[in-house]
Amino acid sequence: MKKLINVFIPAAGFGERLRPVTNYIPKPLLPVLGKPVLQYVLERVLQLPVNRIGINLHYRKEDIEGWIKQYFKNPPLPPFAKVGDSGSPTLEKGDTEGFSENKIIFFHEETILGTGGALKNAEGFLKEGAFLVHNSDILSGINLEGLLQQHFSSGNLVTLAVHDHPKFNNVIIDENGLLKDVGEGLKPALSGDRKLAFTGIAVYEPGFLEFLPDGASGVVDAWLKAVGAGHRLGTFDQSWGGSEGRPYWNDIGTPEAYASAVFDALKSDGETVYIHPSVAGCGYVEMQGYIAIEEGCVIEGSGVIRELPVLRNCILLPGSRAGAVHKLPLENCIIGPDVKMDFIETTALPGTVEEDKRLIGAGGSDRKYFRVRRGKGSAVLMQCRRDDPDFTRQVEYTKYFLRFFIPVPALMEVDADEKHAVFEDAGDTSLYNWLKCPRGTPEVEEMYRKIIDILTVLHTSATDYVAECPLLKKRIFDYEYFRWETDYFVERFVEGTRNIEIENSPVVVDELDRLAYKADSFPRTIIHRDFQSQNIMVTAAGLKIIDYQGARMGPSAYDVASLLWDPYHRLEDDMRERFVNYYISKIEDKFDADYFRETLIICRLQRHMQALGAYGFLSAVKGKKYFLKYVPEGLRLLKEDIRTVKDDYPELYKLITGL
Repeated sequence: MKKLINVFIPAAGFGERLRPVTNYIPKPLLPVLGKPVLQYVLERVLQLPVNRIGINLHYRKEDIEGWIKQYFKNPPLPPFAKVGDSGSPTLEKGDTEGFSENKIIFFHEETILGTGGALKNAEGFLKEGAFLVHNSDILSGINLEGLLQQHFSSGNLVTLAVHDHPKFNNVIIDENGLLKDVGEGLKPALSGDRKLAFTGIAVYEPGFLEFLPDGASGVVDAWLKAVGAGHRLGTFDQSWGGSEGRPYWNDIGTPEAYASAVFDALKSDGETVYIHPSVAGCGYVEMQGYIAIEEGCVIEGSGVIRELPVLRNCILLPGSRAGAVHKLPLENCIIGPDVKMDFIETTALPGTVEEDKRLIGAGGSDRKYFRVRRGKGSAVLMQCRRDDPDFTRQVEYTKYFLRFFIPVPALMEVDADEKHAVFEDAGDTSLYNWLKCPRGTPEVEEMYRKIIDILTVLHTSATDYVAECPLLKKRIFDYEYFRWETDYFVERFVEGTRNIEIENSPVVVDELDRLAYKADSFPRTIIHRDFQSQNIMVTAAGLKIIDYQGARMGPSAYDVASLLWDPYHRLEDDMRERFVNYYISKIEDKFDADYFRETLIICRLQRHMQALGAYGFLSAVKGKKYFLKYVPEGLRLLKEDIRTVKDDYPELYKLITGL
């Protein structure tokens, strides 16, 4: 059994640098995508062999204590649960199992006692053995297990987790990693000395408490007293982090730091918008940059879609009302019910427009897209590798599609030598993000019908004249391409993600061959090939279609499958059926309805396998782990559809249902 430790979480401070926001909500309870910062801290420390947790309280102590008690009565996940690569929580059996409210001890401070006084006030609790201190306003990926291991093997009185963070570097350590001094203006005196930053996380032996006076004090003074008395105060340097890269760290003490923490969380999850499920509605608002809308918020935008007000790089705290109390447009700010706090826009906020270019997008493409200033507005700069054939395709397809009023972003500039092109800015509100807002069925159906109207033009009028775009006409979605998709599924998902070795492989190969031959036999139209919710943008001027450089000549049902059986957004079955019927009504002079439905099931199978293969590849090879969160829905769709043809593809059915 691992050695049990106590944990102390300082949470008494006023959060003065975040006022007036902290007049409304205490800093430890500030939400980051629906979870208070304190919850992230608890979930991190409870992965360790924890005996009890002490928390000091002063400012808004009733709020914090009440939240903690409620959390341990009914936690959203077990506090010792980890989220695996599949996106599903996995319970860590061990010393922390069954951790409950009665293992939390509160230390109320009548007056603020400071970083040292808080520890001295909890001396009876902390002297039981080595203890970990983790500030309540720190979000980090610091290796806490490694910190404990180093401390217990070092003989240190204290082990400080440190890293190289120039803005905060004020801790001088020697060549052996031992603390020498602390101070803003200090410089390393010897060649082997280094200047690093304290992370707000440390492990202490009970003997350290002897260096703390009664009453208010600072912990740094006690560190230096202990060093002066000849004790070892070591460090655990997380400046590099080894093969996993430098651990994430953020002290949320300022508006910029808090906004950065929220936006970093969105980015790490492959998102640009978070909307709490309780939000009543989003109105007609264009969302740009990073947006977090927390519990109980209301957005009252324009009632006219062509006059969409903008919400850009904003955080709406619980209970806020944007558009009413706080008038739109809103930009680079934190909003509370009666609070508006601006923050300074920095390079940490992608999607913004300054004199330089800003990287945008979180998709799977190797192409890079930047938002750049153009006059009073903005445009999108696409940069491709010099050997990327999709550059020419995107330029030529853009010109062709615009002839048929297919709403793709207008082409503004082309540099064929440098493989750069500038396009009209389609904004940041994808259909995927638009659907995160609570929408009534009529509104959703109206939106999808507009999208299907665009799709049918692509499949009919634009297809009729495709000979006028030779580059597109010769790009055939044929047997070879269908088989590439299913091999991709087998290699990157079945074997690569699920680690399953296929039994009776020749029979599975034969069935995949037959599936590809069947798909190849269907009539061909121009297809987008990736016509899903993240490639459809909602703007004040209407819809815009992006990421179409992969368009090919293939079965139209493939696009319908991509749109209506989309793992990014689950449609109800009856709504999906209405959309299929609507599509058929628009193209019935081109295709027999029954025959189209036959093509649809085959294309759905192909599309699901392609998507799962892509999620496996992007997560494992490109390091974009956030794509794994779409696997459960993609796999559900594939299993659902293979059942309808299990007699035709029995081995494939056996393989897929066993995943």
